Amino acid sequence: MSAVAPSAPPRRGRTFAAALRRGLAHGKLWTGGLVIGFIGAIALLSLVWTPLPPAKLQIVQKLKPPLAQGLLGTDHLGRDVASMLMVGAWNSLSIAVLAVVMGALAGTLLGVAVAARRGWFEAIMMRANDVIFAVPPILSAMMLGALLGTGRPTAIIAIAVFMVPVFARVTASAALQVWSRDYVQAARGAGKGGIRITIDHVLPNIANQIIVQATIQLGLAILTEAGLSFLGLGMAPPAPTWGRMLADAQTYLGRAPWLAILPGLAIALTVLGFNMLGDGLRDLLDPRERGR
Repeated sequence: MSAVAPSAPPRRGRTFAAALRRGLAHGKLWTGGLVIGFIGAIALLSLVWTPLPPAKLQIVQKLKPPLAQGLLGTDHLGRDVASMLMVGAWNSLSIAVLAVVMGALAGTLLGVAVAARRGWFEAIMMRANDVIFAVPPILSAMMLGALLGTGRPTAIIAIAVFMVPVFARVTASAALQVWSRDYVQAARGAGKGGIRITIDHVLPNIANQIIVQATIQLGLAILTEAGLSFLGLGMAPPAPTWGRMLADAQTYLGRAPWLAILPGLAIALTVLGFNMLGDGLRDLLDPRERGR
């Protein structure tokens, strides 16, 4: 009998097409993607155009309801709410994205180092992570604000520091599983060092989990940034943020409820979009789904 030739690995184009079909089948993925794409487009548009300058004061037009003055009305200083929401989208998203990227980079490096070294290094780093994780980002921002002053850098650093232990734990757990695989043991037997194995084998096999975690953490970063701005620890006025818009609206809830409803909806939709996108990516990139 003639030997049966082993089946060829699937072509990259077929693999991508299968992943695309799975992605379209997951409603959470494309729904979250559409929501975040829409909000991201508004944020980018605010860099080149807004209905009015967001800091322009029109005291005689203050507290006008939606459609009575502009599309979404005006606030207690006569500023255009639609313009403030657009610029606030850019400010909130840019702070959240930068913070998550910084936290993901630092946490991933720490996680793969822990998985490669183990022993006393692992024990010390994980306990340090526990200490950092125990400090809420609001408290971190207050301490940093006392040292650096409030503003965008303080908010970014405070959120990023809070993200580091999250990514370190996820990365270390996933990397330890990869280090136990036979092909990694074979690479070690072939003389490859820890750094080379991490670059060639560990990082490519845990990248999907890091991407999913980063997407979900973006929703948490948006909430944290809104909380910092609400407390006055975010960007300095007159730069608009969704959190400060909520803080300013407290006094006028009875007279102008849209001032709180609109930024609240923007925060809720953005967080929901990132959570749905992260859940969809998890389903799409789950290795157990690839064979289906």
